[in-house]
Amino acid sequence: MPLGSDFIIEVSKTSIYQKQFKVLENVNFQLAKGEFAYLIGRTGSGKSSLLKTLYADLPLQQGLGQVAGFALQTLPRKDIPFLRRRLGIIFQDFQLFYDRSVRDNLWFVLKATGWKDTLKIKNRLAEVLSLVGLSGSGNLMPHQLSGGEQQRVVIARALLNEPSILLADEPTGNLDPTVSEEILTLFRKINKTGTAILMATHDYKLMEKFPARKLTCIHGTLKAD
Repeated sequence: MPLGSDFIIEVSKTSIYQKQFKVLENVNFQLAKGEFAYLIGRTGSGKSSLLKTLYADLPLQQGLGQVAGFALQTLPRKDIPFLRRRLGIIFQDFQLFYDRSVRDNLWFVLKATGWKDTLKIKNRLAEVLSLVGLSGSGNLMPHQLSGGEQQRVVIARALLNEPSILLADEPTGNLDPTVSEEILTLFRKINKTGTAILMATHDYKLMEKFPARKLTCIHGTLKAD
């Protein structure tokens, strides 16, 4: 499986495990650089486990996997942070710090990933907040925002280090249909800039309105379009 190809993700003859329990087997798929795809399947079908394996929260125990130029099967633990700087990870439950402002939530991530120049940090925060439509919200606390606005903060956080791909786990699961459509419109905007997106979802109405390739977790394996 060559690195540096036209694919941002390549998975071959892979089994996905939660500890010792195999949730998916014989997984084979590729995601091209700049591609948008949905990861679908019933609750418990392995979507989240697959995403966690791709960002190295779960170890790749069997098979071959390459994400953003990193070989998962041989990835040392010390190199996991470097992989994650190439990724943007978006969770359904936001995982924001509720004791600090929107700006401070984002500032924390940049400092933690090695940014030191204060002016560059301020400029990057302004860029991502503008991109997600929250230019005037930097001083607000998360609890002062709607669910959709909090998810936009999460997306801004995921974009801070200009990732090659966004991995989104049910990002609209807690949002109403109108806000969900707004988030997908934002994802499409981001995707058009060249950032690949793999989004786990079970919202079939949303997929009808925003069609894209589907990868389906079913019967313990992954069926790729």
